[in-house]
Amino acid sequence: MPDVPMTDIPMTDAPMADTVQTQSGTKTDIAARIAQGRGAMPADLVLTGGRVLDLVTGDLIAGDVAICGDTIVGIGASYTGRVVQDVSGLILVPGFIDTHVHIESSCVTPFEFDRCVTPLGVTTVICDPHEIANVLGLDGVRMMHDEALMQPVNIFTQMPSCAPSAPGLETTGFEISAEDVAQAMAWPGIIGLGEMMNFPGVANGDAKMLAEIAATQRAGKTVGGHYASPDLGPDFAAYVAGGPADDHEGTCEADAIARMRQGMRAMVRLGSAWYDVEAQITAITEKGLDPRNFILCTDDCHSGTLVNDGHMNRVVRHAIACGCDPLIALQMATINTATHFGLERDIGSITPGRRADVILTSDLTELPIELVIARGQIVAESGSITVDCPHLDWPDSARGTIHLGHELTATDFEIKAPEGANAVTANVIGMVENQAPTKALKAELPVHDGLVEATMAAEGETCQIALVERHQATGGVTNAFVSGFGYQGKMAMASTVAHDSHHMIVVGTDRDQMALAANRLAEVGGGVTIFRDGTELALVELPIAGLMSDSPATEVAAKAQKLGEAMEACGCSLNNAYMQHSLLALVVIPELRISDLGLVDVRTFEMIPVIEPLT
Repeated sequence: MPDVPMTDIPMTDAPMADTVQTQSGTKTDIAARIAQGRGAMPADLVLTGGRVLDLVTGDLIAGDVAICGDTIVGIGASYTGRVVQDVSGLILVPGFIDTHVHIESSCVTPFEFDRCVTPLGVTTVICDPHEIANVLGLDGVRMMHDEALMQPVNIFTQMPSCAPSAPGLETTGFEISAEDVAQAMAWPGIIGLGEMMNFPGVANGDAKMLAEIAATQRAGKTVGGHYASPDLGPDFAAYVAGGPADDHEGTCEADAIARMRQGMRAMVRLGSAWYDVEAQITAITEKGLDPRNFILCTDDCHSGTLVNDGHMNRVVRHAIACGCDPLIALQMATINTATHFGLERDIGSITPGRRADVILTSDLTELPIELVIARGQIVAESGSITVDCPHLDWPDSARGTIHLGHELTATDFEIKAPEGANAVTANVIGMVENQAPTKALKAELPVHDGLVEATMAAEGETCQIALVERHQATGGVTNAFVSGFGYQGKMAMASTVAHDSHHMIVVGTDRDQMALAANRLAEVGGGVTIFRDGTELALVELPIAGLMSDSPATEVAAKAQKLGEAMEACGCSLNNAYMQHSLLALVVIPELRISDLGLVDVRTFEMIPVIEPLT
């Protein structure tokens, strides 16, 4: 695994070798492809004995597949080759494409992410590094982009559009400007604009949002969407008219139908905690809509999911289990995505002239991944990667990003009650299992010694939640309440993964434990920790931007497993509750969120009080 210093990475004014751009097209290259495709000269690689899945007709085509360099040049005939690989008994399927993913959510860098997903059949990734953009700005995006380009598979980058995600409702470590977007559109491997989360800004003609969209469209690239509002009326139409071409925020059948009727691609996700496929796939399986506008993605998968459960192979299997025809499910993970991003002449199908990105499997329903070929090279076999994946030497500027301003104490997490009150009505963030949205709840909470207290009532607990500023060392702490984790006893969990501003989220039942957890993350440079009764139960260190580890994914997954077990020991039974914890500051998904500026009602994009005024 070569370690490449940052100073050795070419900058944007110099072309990068082996990028994820289209295949080379010199006359010599084309002549060689034609000659090998005709059988006039031996192919560089021949896959013999297998059957090719035709994504258009659903047929299984017997015969050899001839590959010249990184390009498929013939299928179905008999070819001679310099190298012949016997794949008898296997079915050849196009490599999977994850159409929308935040690599940072895996808690590892692009290098280690690639090492995880390539053996699972993923040969193309469309990533949006807006997590690191909020912490390190354009420099952080460039680091992710550069390491992505070094990998043996195709990792395209969408330039982040919204840092902050909702201006005026949060502050970030850095802001992305329209000038940053215009600059990045000239980088190799930039495929478009990342999810446009500021949907009110687009619908209302915000100048910065429109400038970013215009720069992307001038470059002939795709604008990613993120429309989290339930309002599907004129504002939704205005948002689509503004340029976003896809959306992954649907959670029900009506959402999928609405997006496709507006001419968008409905991106439907199965991540570690977002289970949105089953509720939307019925638009295809029952309503009979054209599946070409339906795309599968993961959005956010932590390392435990990648190591133990899978990636796009898991998503496709899940879609099939939900009643989708296997052929259609595979189209949603390959050719549909390629077409959406204008890449169908290069990837997405096993046809002459396309890049040789191929999965070999023995079963189209269970999808065991026996062999993976990317750019004409065998890159993984029997679940193990077989090639080196280069990586950056991440600089000091990407580390040591946790700046609290002072050591926190229990006092920082106090919520004072109105004078004379014995109880209060609080606005509470309500968790929704397996979905990104939350509920706006109200709870009657007790007051002791002038402070509003969390409760652990049998009918449902209400914990404290705090957003601790960690970019500018302001010492700021915003306090509120959250319900649905099920925590009991004296405990607290803290994380510097706090989409999208990535301050620090602390959830707990005891203010002393909250202070311990927050200070611990400042000590280790970021990550996730959980304390109970003064003892640390689990720790996942994430020293790169407080978001990622440079350890192997298996080690990160093992620590994440201990974290999950610790959360369960504290009373939490939610599926992948850590992922939902990390989204509690995402102020562009309804209904309630917390930011460094206060409690945000995302239905109206307004701040609301934590404690309702006494009447």
